[in-house]
Amino acid sequence: MATDASPKFQQRDLLPVPQPLDYHPAVTVNPAHDGLHFWQFMVAGSIAGTVEHMAMFPVDTIKTQMQALGTCPLRSASIPTALNGILKTEGVVGLYRGIGAMGLGAGPAHAVYFSVYESCKKRFSGGNPNNSAAHAISGVFATTASDAVFTPMDTVKQRLQLSESPYKGVLDCVKRVLKEEGFKAFYASYKTTVLMNAPYTAVHFSTYESVKLGLSGVSPENASDERLIVHATAGAAAGASAALVTTPLDVVKTQLQCQGICGCDRFKSGSIGDVFRIIVKKDGYRGLMRGWMPRMLFHTPAAAICWSTYEAAKSFFQEHNTVSSSVT
Repeated sequence: MATDASPKFQQRDLLPVPQPLDYHPAVTVNPAHDGLHFWQFMVAGSIAGTVEHMAMFPVDTIKTQMQALGTCPLRSASIPTALNGILKTEGVVGLYRGIGAMGLGAGPAHAVYFSVYESCKKRFSGGNPNNSAAHAISGVFATTASDAVFTPMDTVKQRLQLSESPYKGVLDCVKRVLKEEGFKAFYASYKTTVLMNAPYTAVHFSTYESVKLGLSGVSPENASDERLIVHATAGAAAGASAALVTTPLDVVKTQLQCQGICGCDRFKSGSIGDVFRIIVKKDGYRGLMRGWMPRMLFHTPAAAICWSTYEAAKSFFQEHNTVSSSVT
C-alpha cells in the first residue's frame, strides 16, 4: 500500500515556503510592560512631573497660602483676592518662591512614581485593561515610594511659598530646618501625605484608566490621531475628582509642613487627629476644605499636562525601540 500522499491532498499551509538567502527572521523581545524598559518609564515620568509642576506652580502657591493657618495666610480670601495680595506684597516673583525646591524634587519623585506604577500594574492587572482594582492598588504603591523622595523638598517648597517667608532660598531653608528642628522636620507630614495620596492616587489612576479606555472606544478607528485629546481629557477628569476628595488631608499636610513659620500654628504632636480638631475648632468644618478651588484648578490642568507629556514620552520610546529592533 502506498504511503505517499497525493499532492492534491497535501495541506498548502503546511508546505515549506522558500525564503531568500539573505533572510534573517527578527526575534522581537518585549523588554517590559508596554514594550518599554524600566529606565524609560522613569525618564518619561520625570519629564512629565517636572513639566506639570513647573507649569502650575503659581496656582500651587495660592493654594498653600490659603490653606495655612495663622497670621500669614490670606484668611477666607477668594482666589482673586489671594492673587492680588501676593502680587501687591511680593510681585510676580512671589508666585514662584520655592520653585527651585520643586525642580529638585519633582523629577526624581515622578520617575519613581510612574515606574513603580507601571511595574505594579503589569504585575497586578494580569493584562486586563479593565482591572480598576489593580490600577488603584498600583497607584497606592507608587505614591508610597515617591512620597518618600518628594516630601522633604515639598516641605521646603511650602515654607518658601508662605507670605513673608523667613528663608532666603532652598539651601538656606534646608540648613536652618536641620539646625533648628532636625531632620525629622522634613518628614513631619510624611504619614499624612501618604494617607492623603493613597486615596488620591487610587481615585486618580482608576479614573484615568477607565476614562481613557472609554474615550478610546468611542472612535477606535481614530484612536491614534486623537490620543493626545484622550490622554488630556482622561487626566483632567482624574485630577479633578481625586483633588476634591482629598482636600481635607491636603489642608492637614500643609499645616504640618508650615507649622511655626511666619505666624502659622505649631502643633504639640504630629497627630492627624489633633490637627483636624484644631482646624475644626478655629474655622469649623469648612476649614477642612480651604483651598479646594485652587487645588482643583491646579490638579485638573496639571494632570492633563502630566499624562499627555508622559504618554507622549512613552510613545517616543516605543517608536525608538521599534526602529532599533527593525535595524538589528
